[in-house]
Amino acid sequence: MTSSNGAARELIVEADGGSRGNPGQAGSGALVLDAATGEVLTELGLYVGIASNNVAEYKGMIAGVRAAIELDPQAVLRVRMDSKLVVEQMSGRWKIKHPDMATLAAEARQVLTGTPVAFEWIPRAENSRADKLANEAMDTRRDFRR
Repeated sequence: MTSSNGAARELIVEADGGSRGNPGQAGSGALVLDAATGEVLTELGLYVGIASNNVAEYKGMIAGVRAAIELDPQAVLRVRMDSKLVVEQMSGRWKIKHPDMATLAAEARQVLTGTPVAFEWIPRAENSRADKLANEAMDTRRDFRR
């Protein structure tokens, strides 16, 4: 879908992940917003199982990106996260040394093939919606999408 001026639609993905124990019970959350209106288009939670917070952060980002691409395959994406690690690794500024992170980054890059994307670090306080979804997934130990 394109905007009225012919430019590609911009979608914002806000994603987060957490682990209670690190590693411990982990969950991810993401929401997709229309950048022009601020409307929440979808929210999702992913129960990750026993994992580190970094794995949960990556999984939340990947799930959010997949949801955004499903909503509009032509959209330009802006991914906002409070995980400096994921933002810097996916932006190519930090090397990926841990094998689990390398595998997840490769999966994310594959999902994003052909999709214009920018990664943006935001303070934790600005990521409360995605954090709430990640906690709901950890609390209920189930995946959801609404």
